[in-house]
Amino acid sequence: MAMEIRNFAVMGHTSSGKTTLIDALLHKLGANDRMGSVDAGTSTADYTDEEKARKITVSAKPFTADYQAGGKTTRMVMIDTPGYQDFYGQVICAAHATETAVIVVDASSGVQVGTRRAWRCAENRGLARAVVVTGLDKENTDFEKTLEGIQTALGKACLPVGLPLPDGSVADVLGQAAPEAAAGRVEEARSSLVDLAAETDDALIEKFLGGETLSADELAGGLRRAVLHGSLTPVFVCQPLTGAGLEALLEGAARLFPAPGESAIKDADGNTVAAGEADPLCARVWRSVNDPYVGQLSFVRVFGGTLKSDSEVLNAGRGQKERVGGLLRVNGKQQDSVDQAVPGEIVALAKLKATGLGDTLCGVGQSIMLPAMRFPSPVTFQAVTAKTQADEDKIGTALARVCEEDPTLEVERNTETRQMVLKGLGDVHIDVAVSHMKRRSNVDVLLETPKVAYRETVTAQGEGHYKHKKQSGGRGQYGEVYLRVDPKAPEDEDWFVDAVVGGVIPGNFMPAVQKGLVEGMRSGAVAGYPVTNVKITVYDGSYHDVDSSEIAFKIAAARALKEGLSNAKPVLLEPIMTVRVTIPDAHMGDVNGDLNQRRGRIMGMQPEAGMQVITAEVPMAELFRYAAELRSMTGGQGSFEMEPARYEVVPQMVAQKVVAETQREKQED
Repeated sequence: MAMEIRNFAVMGHTSSGKTTLIDALLHKLGANDRMGSVDAGTSTADYTDEEKARKITVSAKPFTADYQAGGKTTRMVMIDTPGYQDFYGQVICAAHATETAVIVVDASSGVQVGTRRAWRCAENRGLARAVVVTGLDKENTDFEKTLEGIQTALGKACLPVGLPLPDGSVADVLGQAAPEAAAGRVEEARSSLVDLAAETDDALIEKFLGGETLSADELAGGLRRAVLHGSLTPVFVCQPLTGAGLEALLEGAARLFPAPGESAIKDADGNTVAAGEADPLCARVWRSVNDPYVGQLSFVRVFGGTLKSDSEVLNAGRGQKERVGGLLRVNGKQQDSVDQAVPGEIVALAKLKATGLGDTLCGVGQSIMLPAMRFPSPVTFQAVTAKTQADEDKIGTALARVCEEDPTLEVERNTETRQMVLKGLGDVHIDVAVSHMKRRSNVDVLLETPKVAYRETVTAQGEGHYKHKKQSGGRGQYGEVYLRVDPKAPEDEDWFVDAVVGGVIPGNFMPAVQKGLVEGMRSGAVAGYPVTNVKITVYDGSYHDVDSSEIAFKIAAARALKEGLSNAKPVLLEPIMTVRVTIPDAHMGDVNGDLNQRRGRIMGMQPEAGMQVITAEVPMAELFRYAAELRSMTGGQGSFEMEPARYEVVPQMVAQKVVAETQREKQED
C-alpha cells in the first residue's frame, strides 16, 4: 500500500507564528533534534542570513517529515510562507504547489490584513483551507472571541476541531474524551461536526437520521469531503512552544486534509491531470533559487506520475528536453538524495538548463501544460546604478539572477530616462534583492528615486520653417522646409502629411525629411522630452540642383519642427496610474486626504472582503514612495496595486519645477 501524503502551505499575517509552528512540527516529527527559534536565530525554517537579520520569512520553503500514528505513516509535506506583504509572490508560488492552505491566526491580534490576503489567495486557487489559532498563552486573549472574529471575517464554515483547556493543553474534538469541566463545549463542537459530516453523503445522513452513531472512519470521511468542497474549515488550536495541540493538528491533517489527486488539478486546456503514480508525469517548478554550493536549484511539485533520478523529461512550454540528475529532498539547510518523487511530493532538481519558474515538466512524448502562474504588478520602483566600474560589468547578470528567483521583481531599462529601474512590491523587497546581489554576485549598487518618463505634445497649431544653407568650399549643403504642427486627432491615422506641390522638395528627399522629423520628436520644446500625438504637415520648401542632399533636408526638417513645436503651445505630459488602495474603514479619511494631496482623483469606493477599496487616478510622480508611506499611515494594514491609465497635461506649477530640474541636470551633465 502506497504511503499517504498530505501537502499543505502555512500562511497568514506577518508575526502570527507561522515559522514557529513549522519549527515545532519539524521538532515533533523528529526532523530536527531541537526546537528552533526565530528570535534566537536558530530556526530551521528561517535559516538564511537575510531572514536571521530581519527576523521575518523572506522566501517560501518546503519541508518533509513522516508522521506515524495508529500503525500508519503519513508523509507531511509542508511549506513555510512569508507573511510580510512585500513577499506575497512567494505565497502565490506556494499556493501552486499544494492542496491545502493552513491559515495561522494569532489570538492576540485576530484576523488581520495578511490573514485576509492569504485566505483570498487560497480561495482563488481553489485550495482546501484550515485555520490554526496560536498565541492563547498571551495576556488578554480569549479563544471564543478569536473564533467569533474568524467566523465573521472568513465565514461560518470555520468550526473548531480543537479546544483549549484551562491547564494549557488542547482537547481534540474528534479524539480523546475531554475533562469533565470542558465536556459540554467539546460535545457541542463535536455535534456540529457530526451534523456536517452526515450531510456530505446520502448513506451517512440516512444512518444519522435513523439515530445510529457514525463510526470514526465515517465521520473522518465525511469531514474530509466537507473540507475538500469548502463547506468546512477546521479550526485547530496550537501552542507551538509547549507542544500543546501539535498532535491533534498532525492527526487532523492526516484525517481531514485532501490527499494528492483528491482535489482535481486542471491543465491549461481545462483537462483533469491524472494523479496516480503510474500515470504520465506532470510536475511544476514553483520555486527557483541559486544555491551557493550546487548552483541553480529548481523546486518541483509532482502532480501526476513519478519523477525519477537519472531520467529525461520534457519542458512542455519550451519544447526542450531536460536531463534530470539527482533528486534532493530539502529541509532547510539539509539536503538528502532520493531516487524518486510521487504525486504530492516536492523535490529540488539541480542545474536544469532551459527550465525556469512556473514551467511544466512532463514525460518525453507527452504534452501536459499547467496554467500560467499570475502575480501582482510591482508598486515600488528604484533606479539602480553600479557603485564602481567593476560593479557595472556585473550588474546586468546580478539583476537577472535575482529576478529569476522572484517573479514579482522586474528590471526595466528605460530608454526615455536612460535609467535601469528595479521594480518590486515594497521597499523591503527591493532592499532584500540588493542584499542578495551583494552576497551572491558581489555587486554593490546605489538606489535613487527614478525619473518620470514625461512626454510633450501641442495644444494649438504652429508654423515652423528652416533653411539649411552651408558653403565651405566645394559642394555645399542646401535644404529648406516649411511645416505646420497640429494636435493629432484620434481619428487621424497618419502623423505625417506630404502636402508639397510643384516639386519644391523632390520626392527622393521626402524620406530624409521624415527621418529628420522622427529624430526631432525625440526632444520637445518644453523640456526636451519625447513628443507624442502631433500631426506634422510639410507643405513647402526649396532645393538646389547641386547642393541639396538627404542630410541637408534631414537637418532642415528637424530644426523646422523645433520652431513649429515652440509656436504650437507645447505642454508637458505625465503618466497617470489607476490605483486600487485596500484599507480598513478606520483609515478612509487619512488615505483619501493623502491621495488628494498627491493630485489624485477619487473615482470610487466599495467594500471588499471586510476592507474598503478606493479606486483613484494618481500621477506616477507621486507614487514612487507610496507603498511605504501607505503602510506607515495605516499601521501596515494598507496595500495597493496600480496599472498605467494614460498621459495627461502636467499642471503649470508642477511643469515649471520639472523644467527647472531638467535644465539643472543638463547643466550638471
